[in-house]
Amino acid sequence: MGYGLGVFLLAIGLILALAVTDSINSVDLTMVGWILTFAGVLVIALTAVQANRSRRSTAVVTHADGSQTVSERRDDVPPAV
Repeated sequence: MGYGLGVFLLAIGLILALAVTDSINSVDLTMVGWILTFAGVLVIALTAVQANRSRRSTAVVTHADGSQTVSERRDDVPPAV
């Protein structure tokens, strides 16, 4: 939902900022458009950061002698051969 919302806000914001020439009393549609554009870019960036953060996984292995090994794996990096 994050990318879709971001693209929607970006599109509506750019339409209001660049294409709409009508005016509403005491509302600057151009400024509202730029605010929505900024919000759309922010949503897209935060969604990308959140998606990247969720690709990490951590595994804890307990060995027979009681010692533990912690390994962190990222799904987007292929394992070393």
